Amino acid sequence: MTPEDLTTRAGLSRAITLAESSRRDHQTAARRLISQIMPLTGKACRLGVTGVPGVGKSTFIDTFGSLLTSKGLKVAVLAIDPTSRRSGGSILGDKTRMAKLSMDPGAFIRPSPAGDTLGGAAARTREAMLLCEAAGFDVVIVETVGVGQSETMVSDMVDLLLALMLPNAGDELQGIKKGLLEVVDILAVNKCDLDRKAAERARSGYETALHLVAPAEGAHTAPVRLVSGQTGEGLEELWDLTVRMRAAAHASGALQRRRALQQVRWLDSLVAEGLQRRFEADPRIIACLKDVREDVSNGRMPASAAADYLLDLTAEPPLGGRG
Repeated sequence: MTPEDLTTRAGLSRAITLAESSRRDHQTAARRLISQIMPLTGKACRLGVTGVPGVGKSTFIDTFGSLLTSKGLKVAVLAIDPTSRRSGGSILGDKTRMAKLSMDPGAFIRPSPAGDTLGGAAARTREAMLLCEAAGFDVVIVETVGVGQSETMVSDMVDLLLALMLPNAGDELQGIKKGLLEVVDILAVNKCDLDRKAAERARSGYETALHLVAPAEGAHTAPVRLVSGQTGEGLEELWDLTVRMRAAAHASGALQRRRALQQVRWLDSLVAEGLQRRFEADPRIIACLKDVREDVSNGRMPASAAADYLLDLTAEPPLGGRG
């Protein structure tokens, strides 16, 4: 494929499929394409959207994305669907859950399975984001599955992380993770149209919680807003806030530093992925991994000792190699 192929929806879809493929030749072709398009990337606003299941992420993105396309912006949505550990499948139903946006000529929705990747994002979300930018999209929204460490992983690939919260602040505040408060850039209480008083109480509670967590150096305490993905209330103001915050980060150099750090972390993740792949392909590991796993599962060997044994095997030169 070439960068020119990204000018059509079909071409962009094929390019993302190529990047998501586990075939060695596909991966080689995808990385060649990514290298070619790098000069065309970096201009889009990268926005992560996270939140617990049921908070209304898809409805919010459907309405919010439609607002942005009405302003003449091209919007790409990379929606990550959870993968079943039992069947290995995922629903990939975002085009049905984002009915308006899926019919919008100014939008592109790409559902991808999370697979075994930790952090609520698919393994090739970064590559898909770059491909969308090279295709000319102004805003790239990454919707997480909203489980595990999704906030931390997605914050490592976007300019701003938006966390949607429910208006029933009581139990939610007790269970809110400090890790979320440390990485979130904007907090939005969704479904404020259902119970205004509860939403106002929630906003007050979240603002208090955010002030108890010291922001990172050079960062500001995340603002809290009331929104409704169903009615569109507060979304215009939320986009204005997003634009202002991103512009301020760019002017101060914080955006450039954030993206530079994200590139290094992407490198680290690719190295770890490559080492894991080589480890699993090593004939010495293939010969004994099943037995070692069985010893661990039966309690005959602690996992720590088993890991040391396997890693020591790979540290030894292969038979016939140099001593």
